[in-house]
Amino acid sequence: MHIETISGETRSPGGKHANDRLRKRGMIPAVVYGHGGEPELLALSRHDLEHALQHATHVIKVRIDGRETQYLLKDVQYDHLQATPIHADLMRVTEHERVKVTVAVETVGEPHGIHEGGELVLMHNDIEIECPLLTIPDVLKFHVDHLGVGDALRVRDLELPEGVVVLMDPDESIATVRPKRGVKVEGEEEETTEASPAEPELVGRGKTAGADGEDAG
Repeated sequence: MHIETISGETRSPGGKHANDRLRKRGMIPAVVYGHGGEPELLALSRHDLEHALQHATHVIKVRIDGRETQYLLKDVQYDHLQATPIHADLMRVTEHERVKVTVAVETVGEPHGIHEGGELVLMHNDIEIECPLLTIPDVLKFHVDHLGVGDALRVRDLELPEGVVVLMDPDESIATVRPKRGVKVEGEEEETTEASPAEPELVGRGKTAGADGEDAG
């Protein structure tokens, strides 16, 4: 797991105008919490943070006055266009503790159901897991070659790295192969007219901050 280093600085409590001044300087307000300690207020380099986010980094090191401290990047809030980070939440961590994070999902291979008139539908773009801090996977890849039309890859079917636990219902579908609309699958009976099932909801990039991305305190 690659750990990105981000330049930062301490900051004083402030409201909308103080945070706006930080952002004009290319800095992002952040709050550090966890391990029973008092919250700390930091400002992070937006350039460094965006670089880390592009690499799906979960653990970062923040360099302040030549000293580096390791944190879990717990949450990032974006502007209303979901384009620019405007606030970050960091959590104090130790190297050997287990943490809960959201990791991207990728499928590997082509389901044989594709050649039977089906199409692959990814039900989740990412999933929440628990694992040791320093073994957080950048992405979880799952083979789907064995899926036919009507088959689903469920949480209980996943082959996971050692120490990784998925925090979802074991029967939850991660991906499925469904018949394409208008294509009759071999052996399938004629369908009666009924309402089409709802499209699966895809997990978004991240939550949007409030109007000003204010700190809690």
